[in-house]
Amino acid sequence: MVVKKPRIVIIGAGMAGLTAANKLHTMTASKDMFELCVVEGGTRIGGRINTSEFGGDKIEMGATWIHGIGGSPIHKIAQKIHSLESNQPWECMDGNLDEPITIAEGGFIIKPSIVDPITMLFNTLMDHAQGKKLSDSASDTENSELHSYYHKLAAKASNLSTTKSVGSFLRQGLDGYWSSGSEKNQEEELKGYGKWNRKLLEEGIFTMHENTQRTYTSSGDILTLDYRAESEYQMFPGEEITIAKGYLSIIESLASVLPPGTVQLGRKVTRIEWQAERNHEPMNVENGYCSRPVKLHFCDGSVMCADHVIVTVSLGVLKAAIHDDSGMFYPPLPSFKVKAISRLGFGVVNKLFMQLSSTYERKHEQSKGLFPSLQMVFHSPNSEMRHKKIPWWMRRTASLSPIYNNSSVLLSWFAGEEALALESLKDEEIIDGVSTTLSSFLSDKLCNGNLNSEKSNEYEVKFNKVLRTDWGTDPLFLGSYSYVAVGSSGDDLDAMAEPLPKEKALASPPLQILFAGEATHRTHYSTTHGAYFSGLREANRLLQHYHCLGIYN
Repeated sequence: MVVKKPRIVIIGAGMAGLTAANKLHTMTASKDMFELCVVEGGTRIGGRINTSEFGGDKIEMGATWIHGIGGSPIHKIAQKIHSLESNQPWECMDGNLDEPITIAEGGFIIKPSIVDPITMLFNTLMDHAQGKKLSDSASDTENSELHSYYHKLAAKASNLSTTKSVGSFLRQGLDGYWSSGSEKNQEEELKGYGKWNRKLLEEGIFTMHENTQRTYTSSGDILTLDYRAESEYQMFPGEEITIAKGYLSIIESLASVLPPGTVQLGRKVTRIEWQAERNHEPMNVENGYCSRPVKLHFCDGSVMCADHVIVTVSLGVLKAAIHDDSGMFYPPLPSFKVKAISRLGFGVVNKLFMQLSSTYERKHEQSKGLFPSLQMVFHSPNSEMRHKKIPWWMRRTASLSPIYNNSSVLLSWFAGEEALALESLKDEEIIDGVSTTLSSFLSDKLCNGNLNSEKSNEYEVKFNKVLRTDWGTDPLFLGSYSYVAVGSSGDDLDAMAEPLPKEKALASPPLQILFAGEATHRTHYSTTHGAYFSGLREANRLLQHYHCLGIYN
């Protein structure tokens, strides 16, 4: 009698899916234990990792950073396959750019004496929210005392009963700073800022940092970002770096061990049938019968049966699935899973790359830098002082910077409604909107960090082309990454990782549907290493299952 090998199908060829496939194959290849298959709805592997090129530079359309090199499995793989060095320029290859220039709408360069205290306040508040201890990074006594004072403000804000979101906590900290009288400084510091007063500048700087935080978390509004859960999120120590040969090199390395044909592209799953209870009659499949408990339906009408399915689709796709009348899952997902999917947050973050025109490059090729790293402080959207022609979708982006020093490619990040709006705009509309914004911010004409009205004509910024990402409307993702929303908790992330059927019972085959992906990891959600860990977790769950049955030794 021929013993049927268990068939494992992994839905999605991103970081989580290919990590699981890599683990299952490398651990059992010599014993030929499983039938292993990875089905991917798109035309490429990588999922939310998508390395590309623009303006002759290597860029990342999706995941960009290794968040802390100390203990990161992604960093270890990158070292092993020699992906951290390249002869071709790549995004953020020199780490942090030169010190950014902070400019207020209207073209006013803001002095560090105004910017730095608010930046330190914001960073201290975020450190407190994330459960970090009082920083001892300040070497001089004055900064140490200031850090200590800001932490006291943070502690006071966190104890308020109204602190439910990161956004409300941050604003309570800022209000505490203002009410303490800390904003009082010498009057002459405000000379040369037009209609801006000190409080408006401080609020604008604080808002700029909030908008950066929106792109870090993918929450369109940080008032929806849960405060209690923020301290559960864990970060690796060490610097944050990008990958010289591209993030895709990590994906290709994971996939390289798989036998040809294991990964099937263009295979979009439309329906997953599973057995919540034992079905005594086998499934009818194309005039035959399927004794395996899970049946997958594909967009081309074909079907495939499996003993185990690892679902690695994004939380955005799962959110759409639970509201789709056609039903991606049959029977529908149990209520504990539906509630977790509904409560967790999943936002949109998009990147906008813009290439400076060759005319602009020629004019500035002898300059210290083609374009400065800008931090942009906007007037409130409702302010009468705002530049009326700056489009609304530009007002909540925090920066516009070269992707590395002296690059002709500029990058800006967008989150929430602005990110979605960006996807629907024509290239000409984007160029016009960014150019209009820069005309306000560089109206006094910035030359290598200095105001120089004599060179005003030389500093007119023109762009050749743009490239923007479209994670929000891509049906295979419907967003970028997850966050813990107000009303949710880390428990929901754990619930996301629960396999189905939930209870180990003789009435139904175990581990029919398993779940992996960044939104299933309690402490490393929203990251590639979180996705990596989740893929390992589900592969190990299946390996342990067959070990216990005596099949895997």
